[in-house]
Amino acid sequence: MSETSTTEREQLLKTYQEYEELWNGDYSKLDLVSESIAFYDPGVPDGMIHGREAFEAYLRSVRSAFPDWYVDADNLLAEGEIVMKEWTVTATHEGEYRGVPPTHREIEIKGMAKDVIRNGKVEEARLYYDPQQLSEQLGLTEE
Repeated sequence: MSETSTTEREQLLKTYQEYEELWNGDYSKLDLVSESIAFYDPGVPDGMIHGREAFEAYLRSVRSAFPDWYVDADNLLAEGEIVMKEWTVTATHEGEYRGVPPTHREIEIKGMAKDVIRNGKVEEARLYYDPQQLSEQLGLTEE
């Protein structure tokens, strides 16, 4: 691997790490998200959020409902402009989430993500997980 590609990979990983810090509550990292981000999440209406402002509103609503929301990358692969990761989210439901009052239940959700990072900005993020897990862990489904 050449020195340039090593430096590019290091920058990719640094940007990804700061993006993860944003998810974990550090809103000072919001400028890492592109103004035109395309954010895909099977748990949101229509499966997509477009634009930094909408992404920020979504993230703030999640963190308001789950103040201790914590994302941990279990495995990570970074190459070119793409970061692929397996992740685990842990959190406690302490605020209203999509009309559901706090259940005070702890959750643990596992999934994968593909993030496209160009010029130090997250341009696209795709989450892959089963949204039913969240409903089940919050006790919103019949056993």
